[in-house]
Amino acid sequence: MINELLERVRANGCSDLHIACGEPPIVRKNGALVRLEEFPYDDDGVRKIARNMLDTSGIPEDFSTRDIDFGYATPAGERHRVNIFRQSGHTGIAIRLLQSGTPTIDELRLPETFREIAAKPRGLVLVTGPTGSGKSTTLAAMIDYINESKSAHILTLEDPIEYVHKSKRSLVNQREVGKDADSFAGALRSALREDPDVILVGEMRDLETIGAAITAAETGHLVLSTLHTVGAAKTIDRIIDVFPPHQQQQVRIQLATVMQAVITQALLPRADGGGRVPAFEIMMVNDAVANMIREGKTFQINSVLQTSGRAGMVALDMYLARMVKEGSVSMEEAEGRAANRQELARYVSL
Repeated sequence: MINELLERVRANGCSDLHIACGEPPIVRKNGALVRLEEFPYDDDGVRKIARNMLDTSGIPEDFSTRDIDFGYATPAGERHRVNIFRQSGHTGIAIRLLQSGTPTIDELRLPETFREIAAKPRGLVLVTGPTGSGKSTTLAAMIDYINESKSAHILTLEDPIEYVHKSKRSLVNQREVGKDADSFAGALRSALREDPDVILVGEMRDLETIGAAITAAETGHLVLSTLHTVGAAKTIDRIIDVFPPHQQQQVRIQLATVMQAVITQALLPRADGGGRVPAFEIMMVNDAVANMIREGKTFQINSVLQTSGRAGMVALDMYLARMVKEGSVSMEEAEGRAANRQELARYVSL
C-alpha cells in the first residue's frame, strides 16, 4: 500500500509525504502542504506502515520510544529518506522523496562556479540553507562531478544514505551512520585512516563533528558538508560560536586557512506555478575574505559578495533580484527569502 501511494505522490511532482494519526496522507508540492482526498489513518494503520517500511529496509529497531531515520527503496528502486517519530502518544512518519538516479550539475542547472568549487583539491566547502532547500541534492551533484572528472577516493558519511553513487573514474565508498558507524564524528576520525581524497559529511551537527571536519580539511582532504544556516557570514559565525570562547580565535585562523566556499541556497515557487527554482548565495574564499574571517570581521563579507561577480560570487539578495527581473519568481516570494528586503528592492530597481 505504501509503495503505491509513494508512486502516486512522486508522479504528481511532490517532494514530501506525511502520514499522521487522524489525518489523510498530506503531501508537500511546490513548497505547500496539500491534504489528499483519502480516509484518515488511525494509529494502528500508521504503525503498520512504519513497521512494514522498517522490515523491508532490514531495520529491527523499536520506534515506540525514539525517532528513527533511515533510507527506504521501493521495488521500483525509487529512494526515500524516512523519519519515524512519536507525537502526542501516536506514531508519525515523514518521507522525503529523493530524485531518481544521481543528479548532475547540468540537470540541476547549477551555476558554472559549482564545477570550479567541486574541482578544489582540498579545503572545506559548505552548502547551507533551511530544511528542504535541496542541500543534499546539490552536494550529490558535486560528488557526481568529481566522480566523473577525476581519479579520487570519495568517502561519504550520511544519515541515512540518500543518493547511491556508483564508482566511475573515482572510487566511491558510502557509510551510513547508525549502520556502518556510530556517529559522524567517529566516522570522520576513522575516515582519515581510509585514504580518502574527498569526504562528504551529511551534516555538521555538533562541535565534535565540526572540529573533525576542520581537521580533515587541514590535513589535505576536500571536505563537503551542510549546515542549517542562511548566508555566508552567518555560517562562519555559527561555526565559531559552537566553540568555547578560548578556542574561537584559533578556529577563526583555521577557517581562514581551510575554507574554500560557502553556498547558501533556497527553493522558491516559480511565478508560473511550474515547480520550484533555486536561488543561491556564493562566497569563494579569496585573500580579502580570509582576512575578514581571521580578524572577526564577517559583517564585511556581504560587501565583497556584492562586488565580486567576476570571481563567481553573488549575494543572495542580488540573485533573488535577478530572478524577479527575469520573471521566474514573484517579488512577494523573493521578499520572503531575502536577507534584507530594502537591499532586494534596491537591486530590483537598478
